[in-house]
Amino acid sequence: MEERKVRLLGAEALWAYALKVLAGRAYSTGELREKLRRRAERASDVDDILARLKDHGYLDDRRFAEGFAAARLSNDRFGSSRVVQDLRQHRVAPSLAERTVKKVYQDVNEEALIEEWVRRKYRLAQREGLFQEDKDLAAAYRRLLRAGFRTGEIVKVLKRFAKNPDLLDSFEPPGEES
Repeated sequence: MEERKVRLLGAEALWAYALKVLAGRAYSTGELREKLRRRAERASDVDDILARLKDHGYLDDRRFAEGFAAARLSNDRFGSSRVVQDLRQHRVAPSLAERTVKKVYQDVNEEALIEEWVRRKYRLAQREGLFQEDKDLAAAYRRLLRAGFRTGEIVKVLKRFAKNPDLLDSFEPPGEES
């Protein structure tokens, strides 16, 4: 496999590259910093360009996090903890990620979101036969955890769908109420 040579950019070319990249999609400061570092002739240019971008209003982690969290809620219907995790992968500061998601999800009923998620993911199955097998119930529980929902809410909702709701009692970690 041949290695691709990346052309290193001076300050003005790096500025133009940053604008071009931001025109394609929004980035967090951390993500853009990494992208620019790979292309910069001088590492000192990266921080200067990031500061310029912020001054011009082209780069704003708070705005990025709010837009990202709102999109994940409205499009993917994920739980809040998944969105915090995703924001952190996009190099948003943990405290900003948690504050933003808390704000975006403040009026969201996560139990209703879980029920909607179950209905959407299992829309072709009969409701009565949805979780006849314990393994299907366990698989749904794991999928909901990965989707970012909290155990207590998951258990409450899945009990409404399960043939054997008592099985869910063993899924709850100690100290968390159902």
